[in-house]
Amino acid sequence: MTIRPRSAAAAAAVLLAAVLTACTGGSGDTGTADPSEESGPEAAAVSHVHGLGVDPADGRLYIATHEGIITVDKDGSPRRVGDTADYMGFTVAKANTFLGSGHPAEGSADHANRGLIESTDSGKTWKTRSLAGEADFHALDYAHNTIYGYDSTAGMLRVSNDGKTWDNRAELAALDIAVSPANPDLVLATTEDGVAKSTNGGKNFTPGAEPVMAYLSWTKPAGLYGIDPTGALHRSPDNGVTWKKTATVPGGQPQALTAVDADRVLAATQNGVYESRDGGKTFTQRLPITHTAD
Repeated sequence: MTIRPRSAAAAAAVLLAAVLTACTGGSGDTGTADPSEESGPEAAAVSHVHGLGVDPADGRLYIATHEGIITVDKDGSPRRVGDTADYMGFTVAKANTFLGSGHPAEGSADHANRGLIESTDSGKTWKTRSLAGEADFHALDYAHNTIYGYDSTAGMLRVSNDGKTWDNRAELAALDIAVSPANPDLVLATTEDGVAKSTNGGKNFTPGAEPVMAYLSWTKPAGLYGIDPTGALHRSPDNGVTWKKTATVPGGQPQALTAVDADRVLAATQNGVYESRDGGKTFTQRLPITHTAD
Protein backbone atom coordinates (compact mmCIF):
# COMPACT_ATOMS: atom_id res chain seq x y z
CA MET A 1 0.00 0.00 0.00
CA THR A 2 1.30 3.45 -0.88
CA ILE A 3 1.11 6.03 1.88
CA ARG A 4 0.70 9.56 0.61
CA PRO A 5 2.49 12.42 2.37
CA ARG A 6 0.43 14.52 4.73
CA SER A 7 0.17 17.48 2.34
CA ALA A 8 -2.34 20.33 2.52
CA ALA A 9 -4.31 18.54 -0.18
CA ALA A 10 -4.34 15.34 1.85
CA ALA A 11 -5.58 17.24 4.88
CA ALA A 12 -8.31 18.79 2.71
CA ALA A 13 -9.31 15.32 1.56
CA VAL A 14 -9.79 14.27 5.18
CA LEU A 15 -12.04 17.28 5.72
CA LEU A 16 -14.04 16.44 2.60
CA ALA A 17 -14.45 12.85 3.77
CA ALA A 18 -15.85 14.22 7.03
CA VAL A 19 -18.29 16.42 5.11
CA LEU A 20 -19.40 13.44 3.02
CA THR A 21 -20.08 11.47 6.20
CA ALA A 22 -21.93 14.34 7.86
CA CYS A 23 -24.28 14.72 4.89
CA THR A 24 -25.47 11.11 4.80
CA GLY A 25 -27.76 11.27 7.82
CA GLY A 26 -31.48 11.96 8.12
CA SER A 27 -33.28 15.19 8.62
CA GLY A 28 -33.00 15.43 12.38
CA ASP A 29 -35.24 17.78 14.38
CA THR A 30 -36.78 20.15 11.86
CA GLY A 31 -39.44 21.64 14.10
CA THR A 32 -43.22 21.57 13.90
CA ALA A 33 -44.30 25.22 13.85
CA ASP A 34 -46.33 26.54 10.92
CA PRO A 35 -43.72 28.46 8.94
CA SER A 36 -45.88 30.26 6.42
CA GLU A 37 -45.99 33.61 8.24
CA GLU A 38 -42.68 33.45 10.10
CA SER A 39 -40.00 36.09 9.58
CA GLY A 40 -37.03 37.53 11.40
CA PRO A 41 -33.83 35.85 12.63
CA GLU A 42 -35.48 34.05 15.54
CA ALA A 43 -38.44 32.70 13.58
CA ALA A 44 -36.34 31.41 10.67
CA ALA A 45 -33.09 30.38 12.33
CA VAL A 46 -30.71 28.57 10.00
CA SER A 47 -28.49 25.78 11.30
CA HIS A 48 -27.15 24.24 8.10
CA VAL A 49 -27.34 25.11 4.40
CA HIS A 50 -27.57 22.60 1.56
CA GLY A 51 -28.25 24.81 -1.44
CA LEU A 52 -28.39 28.37 -2.74
CA GLY A 53 -30.08 30.01 -5.71
CA VAL A 54 -31.55 33.19 -7.13
CA ASP A 55 -35.01 33.06 -8.68
CA PRO A 56 -35.01 34.85 -12.07
CA ALA A 57 -38.65 35.74 -11.48
CA ASP A 58 -37.92 38.20 -8.68
CA GLY A 59 -34.15 38.23 -8.17
CA ARG A 60 -34.50 37.00 -4.59
CA LEU A 61 -31.99 34.79 -2.82
CA TYR A 62 -33.35 31.40 -1.74
CA ILE A 63 -31.56 29.11 0.71
CA ALA A 64 -32.25 25.39 1.14
CA THR A 65 -31.69 24.38 4.75
CA HIS A 66 -32.36 21.72 7.38
CA GLU A 67 -35.38 23.81 8.38
CA GLY A 68 -37.01 24.57 5.04
CA ILE A 69 -36.51 27.04 2.22
CA ILE A 70 -35.48 30.48 3.45
CA THR A 71 -35.49 33.75 1.52
CA VAL A 72 -33.86 36.99 2.58
CA ASP A 73 -36.01 40.10 2.77
CA LYS A 74 -34.81 43.55 1.71
CA ASP A 75 -33.96 44.41 5.31
CA GLY A 76 -31.70 41.33 5.52
CA SER A 77 -34.00 39.25 7.71
CA PRO A 78 -34.70 35.60 6.85
CA ARG A 79 -38.20 34.41 6.05
CA ARG A 80 -39.29 30.81 5.61
CA VAL A 81 -41.42 30.42 2.48
CA GLY A 82 -42.82 26.92 2.95
CA ASP A 83 -42.62 23.94 5.28
CA THR A 84 -39.88 22.87 7.70
CA ALA A 85 -38.60 19.90 5.70
CA ASP A 86 -34.91 19.12 5.31
CA TYR A 87 -33.94 20.10 1.77
CA MET A 88 -30.75 18.37 0.67
CA GLY A 89 -30.23 18.62 -3.11
CA PHE A 90 -31.56 21.95 -4.41
CA THR A 91 -31.35 24.01 -7.58
CA VAL A 92 -33.26 26.82 -9.24
CA ALA A 93 -34.18 25.40 -12.65
CA LYS A 94 -35.93 28.46 -14.07
CA ALA A 95 -38.25 31.29 -13.03
CA ASN A 96 -40.42 30.22 -10.07
CA THR A 97 -39.31 26.59 -10.53
CA PHE A 98 -37.09 24.83 -8.00
CA LEU A 99 -35.95 21.20 -7.90
CA GLY A 100 -35.13 19.51 -4.61
CA SER A 101 -34.79 16.37 -2.56
CA GLY A 102 -34.26 15.43 1.06
CA HIS A 103 -36.38 14.44 4.03
CA PRO A 104 -39.84 15.48 5.27
CA ALA A 105 -40.63 17.66 8.24
CA GLU A 106 -40.97 15.94 11.60
CA GLY A 107 -44.36 14.26 11.95
CA SER A 108 -44.97 14.05 8.21
CA ALA A 109 -46.24 10.84 6.65
CA ASP A 110 -44.11 11.44 3.57
CA HIS A 111 -41.31 9.05 2.56
CA ALA A 112 -38.07 9.41 4.50
CA ASN A 113 -36.28 9.88 1.18
CA ARG A 114 -38.40 12.16 -0.96
CA GLY A 115 -36.85 11.42 -4.37
CA LEU A 116 -37.12 14.31 -6.82
CA ILE A 117 -39.54 17.03 -5.77
CA GLU A 118 -40.49 20.21 -7.62
CA SER A 119 -41.89 23.59 -6.70
CA THR A 120 -43.43 25.88 -9.31
CA ASP A 121 -44.24 28.67 -6.84
CA SER A 122 -40.73 29.54 -5.61
CA GLY A 123 -40.62 27.05 -2.77
CA LYS A 124 -44.02 27.62 -1.18
CA THR A 125 -45.36 24.18 -2.11
CA TRP A 126 -43.76 21.03 -3.49
CA LYS A 127 -44.91 17.97 -5.38
CA THR A 128 -43.21 14.63 -5.95
CA ARG A 129 -41.94 14.05 -9.47
CA SER A 130 -40.33 10.60 -9.09
CA LEU A 131 -38.30 8.12 -6.99
CA ALA A 132 -40.20 8.78 -3.75
CA GLY A 133 -38.91 6.43 -1.06
CA GLU A 134 -36.00 5.38 -3.29
CA ALA A 135 -33.61 8.27 -3.87
CA ASP A 136 -32.06 11.03 -1.77
CA PHE A 137 -30.40 13.49 -4.12
CA HIS A 138 -27.66 15.36 -2.29
CA ALA A 139 -26.69 17.31 -5.42
CA LEU A 140 -28.84 18.49 -8.31
CA ASP A 141 -27.92 20.38 -11.45
CA TYR A 142 -30.23 21.54 -14.24
CA ALA A 143 -28.57 22.13 -17.59
CA HIS A 144 -29.46 21.62 -21.26
CA ASN A 145 -33.11 20.99 -20.21
CA THR A 146 -31.84 17.94 -18.33
CA ILE A 147 -31.72 17.06 -14.63
CA TYR A 148 -28.49 15.63 -13.26
CA GLY A 149 -28.71 14.26 -9.73
CA TYR A 150 -26.28 12.57 -7.38
CA ASP A 151 -28.28 9.99 -5.42
CA SER A 152 -26.55 9.45 -2.09
CA THR A 153 -28.56 6.33 -1.27
CA ALA A 154 -27.25 4.48 -4.33
CA GLY A 155 -23.95 6.36 -4.62
CA MET A 156 -24.81 7.00 -8.25
CA LEU A 157 -25.30 9.75 -10.82
CA ARG A 158 -28.79 9.70 -12.34
CA VAL A 159 -29.91 11.73 -15.36
CA SER A 160 -33.45 12.59 -16.49
CA ASN A 161 -34.94 14.58 -19.34
CA ASP A 162 -38.41 14.78 -17.84
CA GLY A 163 -37.99 14.35 -14.07
CA LYS A 164 -39.93 11.09 -14.19
CA THR A 165 -37.75 8.49 -15.88
CA TRP A 166 -34.06 8.19 -15.06
CA ASP A 167 -30.93 6.85 -16.68
CA ASN A 168 -28.59 5.36 -14.07
CA ARG A 169 -25.00 6.29 -14.79
CA ALA A 170 -21.68 6.01 -12.93
CA GLU A 171 -21.36 4.87 -9.35
CA LEU A 172 -18.98 7.00 -7.29
CA ALA A 173 -18.59 8.55 -3.85
CA ALA A 174 -19.17 12.25 -4.47
CA LEU A 175 -20.38 15.32 -2.62
CA ASP A 176 -21.27 17.66 -5.49
CA ILE A 177 -21.61 17.73 -9.28
CA ALA A 178 -21.45 20.41 -11.95
CA VAL A 179 -22.39 20.21 -15.64
CA SER A 180 -20.70 22.30 -18.32
CA PRO A 181 -23.07 24.97 -19.67
CA ALA A 182 -21.51 24.44 -23.10
CA ASN A 183 -21.34 20.64 -23.25
CA PRO A 184 -23.96 18.29 -21.75
CA ASP A 185 -21.46 15.42 -21.77
CA LEU A 186 -18.90 17.19 -19.57
CA VAL A 187 -19.69 16.56 -15.90
CA LEU A 188 -17.46 17.18 -12.88
CA ALA A 189 -17.83 15.66 -9.42
CA THR A 190 -16.09 16.37 -6.12
CA THR A 191 -14.53 13.36 -4.40
CA GLU A 192 -12.14 12.99 -1.48
CA ASP A 193 -9.30 12.47 -3.97
CA GLY A 194 -10.10 15.58 -5.99
CA VAL A 195 -12.28 16.59 -8.95
CA ALA A 196 -13.41 13.66 -11.11
CA LYS A 197 -14.33 14.28 -14.76
CA SER A 198 -16.74 12.61 -17.17
CA THR A 199 -16.78 13.33 -20.90
CA ASN A 200 -19.76 11.08 -21.70
CA GLY A 201 -22.53 12.58 -19.60
CA GLY A 202 -21.59 10.78 -16.39
CA LYS A 203 -21.46 7.21 -17.67
CA ASN A 204 -17.98 6.97 -16.21
CA PHE A 205 -15.52 9.29 -14.50
CA THR A 206 -11.78 9.66 -14.31
CA PRO A 207 -10.25 9.23 -10.83
CA GLY A 208 -10.37 12.38 -8.73
CA ALA A 209 -7.45 14.75 -9.29
CA GLU A 210 -6.19 17.48 -6.98
CA PRO A 211 -7.01 20.10 -5.96
CA VAL A 212 -9.68 18.72 -3.65
CA MET A 213 -12.93 20.69 -3.85
CA ALA A 214 -16.02 20.38 -1.69
CA TYR A 215 -18.52 22.10 -3.99
CA LEU A 216 -18.61 23.23 -7.62
CA SER A 217 -20.78 25.58 -9.65
CA TRP A 218 -20.64 26.25 -13.38
CA THR A 219 -22.59 29.09 -14.91
CA LYS A 220 -20.76 30.00 -18.15
CA PRO A 221 -17.79 28.34 -19.85
CA ALA A 222 -15.48 30.79 -18.05
CA GLY A 223 -17.55 30.73 -14.88
CA LEU A 224 -16.50 27.46 -13.22
CA TYR A 225 -15.99 27.89 -9.50
CA GLY A 226 -14.94 25.47 -6.77
CA ILE A 227 -14.65 25.88 -3.03
CA ASP A 228 -12.28 23.66 -1.10
CA PRO A 229 -12.98 22.18 2.35
CA THR A 230 -11.19 25.08 4.07
CA GLY A 231 -13.39 27.72 2.40
CA ALA A 232 -10.92 28.89 -0.26
CA LEU A 233 -12.70 29.80 -3.51
CA HIS A 234 -11.07 28.87 -6.81
CA ARG A 235 -11.90 29.60 -10.44
CA SER A 236 -11.04 27.56 -13.50
CA PRO A 237 -10.79 29.00 -17.04
CA ASP A 238 -10.30 25.62 -18.72
CA ASN A 239 -13.02 23.18 -17.66
CA GLY A 240 -11.31 22.26 -14.41
CA VAL A 241 -7.85 21.49 -15.77
CA THR A 242 -6.25 24.32 -13.77
CA TRP A 243 -7.54 26.37 -10.85
CA LYS A 244 -6.66 29.78 -9.43
CA LYS A 245 -7.58 30.86 -5.91
CA THR A 246 -9.58 34.10 -5.83
CA ALA A 247 -10.22 34.53 -2.09
CA THR A 248 -11.18 32.71 1.09
CA VAL A 249 -14.86 32.96 1.95
CA PRO A 250 -15.32 33.98 5.61
CA GLY A 251 -16.80 31.60 8.13
CA GLY A 252 -14.93 28.30 7.93
CA GLN A 253 -15.99 25.01 6.35
CA PRO A 254 -18.25 25.46 3.30
CA GLN A 255 -21.79 24.15 3.06
CA ALA A 256 -22.92 25.22 -0.44
CA LEU A 257 -21.80 27.11 -3.54
CA THR A 258 -23.72 28.65 -6.46
CA ALA A 259 -22.43 30.87 -9.26
CA VAL A 260 -25.34 33.01 -10.45
CA ASP A 261 -23.29 34.37 -13.35
CA ALA A 262 -19.61 34.77 -14.16
CA ASP A 263 -19.16 37.52 -11.53
CA ARG A 264 -21.85 36.83 -8.93
CA VAL A 265 -21.09 33.99 -6.54
CA LEU A 266 -23.00 32.75 -3.48
CA ALA A 267 -21.35 30.64 -0.80
CA ALA A 268 -22.53 29.27 2.53
CA THR A 269 -20.06 28.51 5.31
CA GLN A 270 -20.40 27.55 8.95
CA ASN A 271 -21.32 31.05 10.09
CA GLY A 272 -23.18 32.60 7.19
CA VAL A 273 -24.29 32.99 3.60
CA TYR A 274 -21.97 35.25 1.61
CA GLU A 275 -22.18 36.94 -1.78
CA SER A 276 -19.54 38.20 -4.20
CA ARG A 277 -20.26 40.55 -7.09
CA ASP A 278 -16.68 40.73 -8.38
CA GLY A 279 -15.89 37.19 -9.43
CA GLY A 280 -15.11 35.90 -5.97
CA LYS A 281 -12.52 38.49 -4.96
CA THR A 282 -14.52 39.97 -2.07
CA PHE A 283 -17.57 38.80 -0.14
CA THR A 284 -20.31 40.38 1.96
CA GLN A 285 -22.56 38.51 4.36
CA ARG A 286 -26.18 38.14 3.28
CA LEU A 287 -27.39 36.05 6.22
CA PRO A 288 -25.79 34.80 9.44
CA ILE A 289 -26.10 31.15 10.38
CA THR A 290 -27.22 31.21 13.98
CA HIS A 291 -26.04 27.79 15.10
CA THR A 292 -24.33 24.78 13.63
CA ALA A 293 -26.10 21.44 13.20
CA ASP A 294 -24.70 18.50 15.07
